[in-house]
Amino acid sequence: MPEPSAGTSFGPAAAPPPVRELRRRLRAGRRRHHPEALTELLGDLYMLLLGAVIYGAMFLSGAPAQWRALTGTGDPAARSWLALAALLAGTGLLWQALRAVGPLLAGPATLSWVLSAPVDRRAWLRPRFAGLVAAAAALAAVLAVCVTVAGGRTDGTELVVTGITGAVYGVALAGLGVVAQTQPRRRWPRLSAPILMGAGAVVALVVVGADLARVPISPIALPLTAVLLGLGLPAAVAAVVIGLRRLHRLDRIALSSGAGLANALLVSAMSLDPGQLVALVESRRNRRTGKIRGRRLRPAGRWWLLLQADLVRLTRRPGALLAFAALLLAQYALALALPSLAGPAQVVGAYLAGGRFTAGLSQISRTPALRRMLGGPDWLLRLVHLVLPAAAAGLFWLLTVPVGAALSAEWTPAVLIGMVVAVYRSGSRPPMNYGGAYAVTPMGMIPVDLLRQIFRGWDVLIGVALLVLLLG
Repeated sequence: MPEPSAGTSFGPAAAPPPVRELRRRLRAGRRRHHPEALTELLGDLYMLLLGAVIYGAMFLSGAPAQWRALTGTGDPAARSWLALAALLAGTGLLWQALRAVGPLLAGPATLSWVLSAPVDRRAWLRPRFAGLVAAAAALAAVLAVCVTVAGGRTDGTELVVTGITGAVYGVALAGLGVVAQTQPRRRWPRLSAPILMGAGAVVALVVVGADLARVPISPIALPLTAVLLGLGLPAAVAAVVIGLRRLHRLDRIALSSGAGLANALLVSAMSLDPGQLVALVESRRNRRTGKIRGRRLRPAGRWWLLLQADLVRLTRRPGALLAFAALLLAQYALALALPSLAGPAQVVGAYLAGGRFTAGLSQISRTPALRRMLGGPDWLLRLVHLVLPAAAAGLFWLLTVPVGAALSAEWTPAVLIGMVVAVYRSGSRPPMNYGGAYAVTPMGMIPVDLLRQIFRGWDVLIGVALLVLLLG
């Protein structure tokens, strides 16, 4: 083909089609390839709505009575302040999750074939933004109503106001998440979650400290729901407006940064194996660390060197110590708000506290090549790496004895051994095996071996918690 000469003029470039026309053509192409897609979608929506109605009715019918039974001996004033602390900490965790996922995502096909073309990016992303805002509002409203019903309040007007308040804050979080996604280098998106969680921790510390010092606490005098609604409504409107205006600033990196985490979460949920999600989170944490300082281990025997290496791993993961302190504070707060659950909560808290220190045990258990390289019996390698998790679980138990289960002297060693066994079973879980046995029942086939692997560690923990509940 001859090259065009200098005087050759090309025709005017074809203008890209409008976004609405492009979407219509894409939908027509999908219908030609998958004519049953709409039927499958409607069937899935029907099953989701049916499950929500069934389980929602069960929850609404039994939650108020259960809540009244649990809160019969708690302090209402302290409970109101601790609810505010939980609200602040929960909002911080939700904000952290939103920022980790995106919240707006685009798949590889969309990034390659649509957003790389000269189309109106704001018009293309506007339906996704509307869907994100609607989903956040619906989930936040349902969560707020469930918490209100669980609190024993079933007045219709109050439930409506609470649901609207939850929806407003869901819209505000989704809108602010998109605004933060367009500003990846700003400080306020990174600092918001620590500030909210720190504020919740401070409120809980003040309440728990006042209870330990026998200082009376006054309940929250303001109508909390009305105040939150008045503060959240302008924030939600501003977040949606600013988010819509800044949709065109979302580049390919911003729209694909959370795709890996979302895919890992989806695969882990479908395969019932959190291993891929945990591995991705560990990889992100290591990349954030970037550079570490080497530490010289003191000369000693092999087992003492392995224990020192496990301790060095702890110094490089300060989040485990923060989680330990948060669990300790949560145990004291729960014992103040819901004393009837203090015993089982102490067992679960000790298990979670020990589980934060099982990185070495998990690595040894999941890597046969590493065990062969280190040498020695496998059981002894696992036992050495169990020292730190067992010490963490035992320390948590000792620090929470004043607000924990009132057990006799002969039952305490059995409970402690049960907790350590639960931590060991959870930390030494091997990779998932999907070829196990199935049981045929009138309700269908039940994957017995798969359930055994999923509940490994939790089976012993549930037994120990029930024992503590019965003895207490």
